[in-house]
Amino acid sequence: MPDTRRPVLGVEEARERILATVDVLEAERVPVLEASGRVLAEEIAADRDIPPLTNAAMDGYAVRGADVVPAPARLRVLGEVAAGRVSDVRVGPGTAVRIMTGAPIPDGADTVVRFEDTQADGEEVEVLASYSTGKNVRPAGEDVRAGQVVLRAGHVLRPQEIGMLAAVGRTDVTVVRRPRVAILATGDEVVPPDRAPRPGQIRDANSYTVAAQVQSFGGAPLLLGVARDQATSIRAGMRAALDQEADLVITSGGVSVGDFDLVKQVLAAEGEMHFWALNMKPGRPLAFGVLGGVPLLGLPGNPVAAMVSTLLFVRPALLKMQGFTEWSLPTVRARLAQPIERKDGRRHYLRVRLRTTETGREAILTGDQGSGILKSLVDADGLAIIPEDVDHLAAGTAVEVICLPSAPRGITD
Repeated sequence: MPDTRRPVLGVEEARERILATVDVLEAERVPVLEASGRVLAEEIAADRDIPPLTNAAMDGYAVRGADVVPAPARLRVLGEVAAGRVSDVRVGPGTAVRIMTGAPIPDGADTVVRFEDTQADGEEVEVLASYSTGKNVRPAGEDVRAGQVVLRAGHVLRPQEIGMLAAVGRTDVTVVRRPRVAILATGDEVVPPDRAPRPGQIRDANSYTVAAQVQSFGGAPLLLGVARDQATSIRAGMRAALDQEADLVITSGGVSVGDFDLVKQVLAAEGEMHFWALNMKPGRPLAFGVLGGVPLLGLPGNPVAAMVSTLLFVRPALLKMQGFTEWSLPTVRARLAQPIERKDGRRHYLRVRLRTTETGREAILTGDQGSGILKSLVDADGLAIIPEDVDHLAAGTAVEVICLPSAPRGITD
């Protein structure tokens, strides 16, 4: 039985304890389009100059700079070169070659005059504007040189890095593996979403909320279904998570102090219990320990508490596992639209809708703030943080607000 005399932890201390138990996972090789958003685990060098040849930056005429200063100047056109072709024509004094964007600059030319500054006249062209030597020419290796390191291990791969990988000829790449996250709901009252609940039953929303969050944090969720309020059922669910080689186990429900809250007892008996109470709301009952060498987080059963706890504790753990070194949440400052009264000494995370007014950003409570009111999160785009040592905040007080992902523009209530 867990020691109920253990101290209640603050949010930051709990997060640090969780992070201390997880390590960066091993690497795997994946196609480049599957690597977006992941952490690079190898050094990438260019296999050739980019661009490989000096080329035209725009459509026009390849000329000698000395021939177009001053303008106007009349030049004889020797031919044309398109992108992907190499011209064997040499540009000499008083001559030009029509050239398209990206085409290699012919020998002898050092400048490109754009079409808009010329007037074609049969086999000749008149250059109407003066050009400095080198104008509209991209040198070979202007972007990167052969052998140059373009990406280092630890770099987060965004679309631009994916493009760079393709540019240096990489079709696959080594990245840190995604964590496998086993998710187990508990409770005799919980039934799958496709089942019609009987009186006293509810559908399993937590597994799907948490799984969606895990996916958004880069993890791979493994849904294990629902364990009954029996030690044998919970134990079987936990062992199933280990059998599936989970890197992290998440349960929901069964971590409070009721007669049927058995997750803490099973974890303490089967593994190690590190803590199980936090000084926050929603989310005070949160069990954390290690089972078979795998970290286990026991989330509260109320859906808002489960989602907020996942954001605050599961997210940084998964990011660290994937090789990220920064996991702070995006925040903004906003003024409370309503006064806040509370006297429990806990840090509160209030669901709010943010709006911009003439006097700045405002945070409006999304109705009932009970930890069982999932719609309070559906209607929210932020979590207003109310510090532990504050009993009263007047309307208009500025607070820190964690930004939640918003619905796409154009979608309204």
